[in-house]
Amino acid sequence: MNIIKTIACFCALLIPTLAYSQTTLRVATWLPPTSGQNDVVWPTWAKWVEDATEGRVKIELEYGSGHPKSMFGMVEDGVADVSFGVNGYLPGRFKLPAVVEIPAETSDPEALSVALWRVYLQHFESAGEFDGLKVLGMFVHGPGQLFTTFEVNDLADIQNKKIRTGGGVVNDLATRLGVVPVFAPVTKVYEMMQQGVIDGVFLPTQELKYSRLNEVVTDVTLFPSGMYTTAFTIFMNPDVFDDLSVADQQAIMSVSGEKLSALAGRSWGASDAQGLDAAKELGVRIKTLSVDDPITIAFGEKVKGMHADWIASVADRPIDAQAALDDLMRIAREYAAAQD
Repeated sequence: MNIIKTIACFCALLIPTLAYSQTTLRVATWLPPTSGQNDVVWPTWAKWVEDATEGRVKIELEYGSGHPKSMFGMVEDGVADVSFGVNGYLPGRFKLPAVVEIPAETSDPEALSVALWRVYLQHFESAGEFDGLKVLGMFVHGPGQLFTTFEVNDLADIQNKKIRTGGGVVNDLATRLGVVPVFAPVTKVYEMMQQGVIDGVFLPTQELKYSRLNEVVTDVTLFPSGMYTTAFTIFMNPDVFDDLSVADQQAIMSVSGEKLSALAGRSWGASDAQGLDAAKELGVRIKTLSVDDPITIAFGEKVKGMHADWIASVADRPIDAQAALDDLMRIAREYAAAQD
């Protein structure tokens, strides 16, 4: 009888423990704590996830997780549960989202991020490029601009200059502009600029602050709609996702997808102004081009045909590329207009 009572007491103690068991998702990040992704996006999403799952799922950030291009593999292999990465760092694998990187789209990163997410669901998901990953969101950073160690008075001034690029469509852009592309992660740019390994870089202006590039560049040239954007994906290990209860899976997706994509695009774009302020504080020359500036016009001529090139590059994917492109541009325009 005492044994039965003991077992009953043990079960009574165990049941609440099981009912309130928690899961902690390890999020690998390669950016510094001060970046918008780590300072705003991940903490906000963590709060959303914890609230949506009533505390059953928590988020834990793991800094210094390695090279940005290794994030996809880390999550696929279960080394981390969640992360984000630059699609262009793995050339040839994620060709479809590169459509959003092409110049001449709207420069609003939130609008482009939402448009990319919707187009991914409608056109890209079935193509299977992200098999092996549970996609939680997609986004772009603010418009990429030109930072140099020399003044740019004509587009010809950058020809044959060593310019850091990050992969993806921006490599095609570099070729069209006649620069010498130097591939490197953003975490290496400060050192490369400081040592004179490169003469400039294409990046959003937030990096003038977060990567301290205001200390190593002399000039910033701002194009009206930017020179390009970069497509990022936020993803999770599918086995870890499947191990969650259906209720928690649904809760996480309710605060991911378009909501997370919009948050990321908005947050990355908002930090661009801070980067420009940091550059001004150190006396960096900032040249703001108008739409009719000769440099802007010359740039427009150089990038003509990039949409057609993207369509040709994804001919081996089972999608209607022109329809995806048209939807992307329409959604971005309509979303941006609705925010005004």
